[in-house]
Amino acid sequence: MNGLTSDDSRPEPQPRGQRVRRLTHNLRVSQADAAAFGVMVGLGETYLPLFVLTVGLSEVMSGLVVSVPVLLGGLLQMVSPWAVGLLKSHKRWVVFCSMLQAVSFVPLIWASIVGHIPPWAALAAASVFWAGGLGTGPAWNVWIGTLVPRTIRAHFFAKRTRLQQLTVLAGFLGGGFALRYGEQHDCVLTVFAVLFAIACVCRVLSALFLAAQHEPEPLPLDRRRVPVLAQLRSYRHSAGGRLLFYIIVVQFGVWITGPFFAPYMREKLKFSYSDYAVLIAFSFVFKILALPMCGRLAKRWGARRLLTLGGIGIVPMAGMWSISDNYAWLCLTQITAGVCWAAYELAFFLLFFESIPADERVSVLTLFNLLNSAALAAGALLGGVILHFAGEAQWAYQALFALSSVWRALALIFLWRVPHIEVTGDAVGMQIEELRPTGEALDGPILSSLPDETRR
Repeated sequence: MNGLTSDDSRPEPQPRGQRVRRLTHNLRVSQADAAAFGVMVGLGETYLPLFVLTVGLSEVMSGLVVSVPVLLGGLLQMVSPWAVGLLKSHKRWVVFCSMLQAVSFVPLIWASIVGHIPPWAALAAASVFWAGGLGTGPAWNVWIGTLVPRTIRAHFFAKRTRLQQLTVLAGFLGGGFALRYGEQHDCVLTVFAVLFAIACVCRVLSALFLAAQHEPEPLPLDRRRVPVLAQLRSYRHSAGGRLLFYIIVVQFGVWITGPFFAPYMREKLKFSYSDYAVLIAFSFVFKILALPMCGRLAKRWGARRLLTLGGIGIVPMAGMWSISDNYAWLCLTQITAGVCWAAYELAFFLLFFESIPADERVSVLTLFNLLNSAALAAGALLGGVILHFAGEAQWAYQALFALSSVWRALALIFLWRVPHIEVTGDAVGMQIEELRPTGEALDGPILSSLPDETRR
């Protein structure tokens, strides 16, 4: 993966016409991959917590099944360099992980048919899903960087991100209204089986589209692998290290409640599947709409100020769910959350990854994903323990919402310690890994979409 080198010489230059045809093919197939992957995200993992509730598992389990397994995906990335070296190709590893992710839907389809799944099996399926999903991230970033020429990266990745956003939204809303139909006609589990089957097929198609792309440099020479311990030592007192520490602290607080919004809406507020889908769509759509504005603000004010604005903005978002369960109020909360998360996430990715030399970014992405998944799992476990011992009572959910907001506010102390970091970009291509109820997401940056220059 990152930084693995080969003694093989680079391929001989090809005639211009052949290069153009090959590039056009790769770009089109990459767009198709993004579309298929987006539908899979919208239809598949997003509805896993509601499926867990439908087959009779607890509210706590419905939250843990979409959070704790993410840690396995973060750990699998540590195996990626070895696997890429063994396969002598980033492409082969990415395609393998993509097929592994598709396979994770098979036990869910079977459970939908029989109407039951043991808790361990649900966790295992989700673990395989995230192992395949996050396992591709760093390797795919290296590979796509060798496919897309520098001169068209900004335009191409912006277009690719928009396409994936649209397919995620279409899949998610389609799934919500399909489940509403199933609820009305007493065939919800059948609908879940269909949704998971479509998600599985879409991921298989995504893997085939990946396999159809070329790999001009199986093991690029210009990547440097930085060991995790060396990164931790180097970032301990740096500006990037302080920024990363703030983000990880925030993530812990966010995921105390993040996995449990779905069971809260279904079991406590008794929202229909379509109400649930529309409410989440509000945050997702307004997050998408706010990103261009946030990019302009980053260019005008600086990404550091934008992060401060977003960091303050996300503080009350969880607590606002305790004020009222009125649907209109929650829609307004979701709209505000989408805008705030757009500012927060864009500013962080610009500040953190653009401040790192281009040849080290993949190694740093691996470290970030590992720490992020660990904080996510730890926060979810704490929230799950609190809910469990409180008997999954409604007041316990509201206590978690308040605790999450207080934690986010306290985390601002660490934000003030982050010094100024000068960046030149105002946009980042994104790979959407998961759609969460309140706007926070497990998006992965497309590192090739960032400028190569770094300033400190």
